[in-house]
This record gives sequence, C-alpha cells and structure tokens, in this order.
Amino acid sequence: MLALERRNLILDKLQMEKRVVVSELSQMFAVSEETIRRDLDKLEKEGLATKSYGGAVINEDVSIDLPFNVRKNQNVTGKQKMAEIAASLVQEGDHIFLDASTTAVFVAKALKEMERLTVITNSMEILLELSDVSGWKIISTGGVMKEGYLAFLGSRTEDSIRSYYVDKVIFSCKALDHQWGIMESQEAFGTTKKAMMASGRKKILVIDSTKFDQTAFSVAGNLRDVDVVVTDKKPSERWTHHFEDMKIECLYPEE
Repeated sequence: MLALERRNLILDKLQMEKRVVVSELSQMFAVSEETIRRDLDKLEKEGLATKSYGGAVINEDVSIDLPFNVRKNQNVTGKQKMAEIAASLVQEGDHIFLDASTTAVFVAKALKEMERLTVITNSMEILLELSDVSGWKIISTGGVMKEGYLAFLGSRTEDSIRSYYVDKVIFSCKALDHQWGIMESQEAFGTTKKAMMASGRKKILVIDSTKFDQTAFSVAGNLRDVDVVVTDKKPSERWTHHFEDMKIECLYPEE
C-alpha cells in the first residue's frame, strides 16, 4: 500500500471516529509505529489532524480542504438525494456545466439514465464517470490539474468555460453566508465558478446543510445570481425567508 493511500484511510478513520491511536493503526496497516507517526506528522502539516499523546484528533475547521477521495465518501446518502433532485431539473438535450465538486459527481451519476446531453466539466472524476455513456457529448475544459482535487483550474480553464453558454450550471461550494454569498476555500475554485455562473442561463447550487452559515476564503459569487438551491434538508426559517426575498427556489427531500 502506498503511503498516500494509507494516509487517506487514516483520514477516513479520523472522519468517522474523530481520533486515532498510533498502536492500533500500526497493527491495522502492518507497519511500524514510527511510520504511523510520520503519517500523522504529514496530516498535521496539511492541517487535517492535530497530534495528541499516542495518536491524533481530527481538525474540524471548516476552512480545511480534505482530499477529494475523502470528501466524496462524506454524507453519501444526502448527496444522492440532492443529486436526484438536481437531475430532475435537467431535460433531454440540455447543455450543462458540472463543476469539480464531489456533489457534482453524484449529479453526473444521477443523470446517466438520460439519453442525450452535452456536459462540460473541469472534473476529471466526472469525465471518468461518464466515459461509458453513449449518445452524449462530453467536453473537458482542460487547464492545469490541481493535485489532490481531480480538478482542472487556471486561466485556460476559465477561457474554455467562457467560450460556451449553457442551459444549466450545476455546482456546489465550500460555504454559504448571508452577507458574503457563495464562498470557496481557494481563489482558483472561486474564479472558475464565477466563470461558470456567467456562462449559463439557469444556475443551480447544490449544497448540503452543513455549509450554511459558514464562510471561506474566496467569494465565488452572489447568491442573487442563483435560481435554485438544492439541499439535503429543510433550511432554517432565516434561510427560507432569505431565499424567498431573493426569489430563489429552494428544493430538498421530503421528510
């Protein structure tokens, strides 16, 4: 097993149990305790964990970006439900943008029963997910691959996005705040989503409830530019009134 794979599995365990013990991890992965300590050192330097006596605890700071392969296994049921709702808004023959979020991967899966779509994406994971679909046009934005995110980013990505105009933009974000709007932890993700929102007729934000009332480093867009918010459960009255004031449709699974 590669060290990166082992660290991702340790991070999975941290996400589920909030803490890990060096001796247990050593036995689990059949490596020395010193190797596990080096893994935990690496996770601590990346801001993903905090070392403690004999182990480590998870860093639950919302501004920290977890690896893509870890994030895609979080709130799977919620993402599936949101994806089904988002997919129901797409019609045969639509041209759509899908961003490089883990949520958009679930939307891509939910769309695969449709017969005719054009999908433009900066996500390597979505390109792979849709590689076996026939009758569709799949377009990659290209750009520079961001390590650990399976995302194409940068000026070439944004130029490519701006060369299209689509029926629907389906995207997620890191945080959603009343004052600051749609936010991302890194500027490159924010500018990519700005380009997408400027190049689509209907904007659909798919975001789970944990991201409400959070902030992040980069402003990716104004909530007023969004037409539909899809989430995994009914938002608070404060948010539902906010959406109503902005004439944004809010969709979520029935209880």
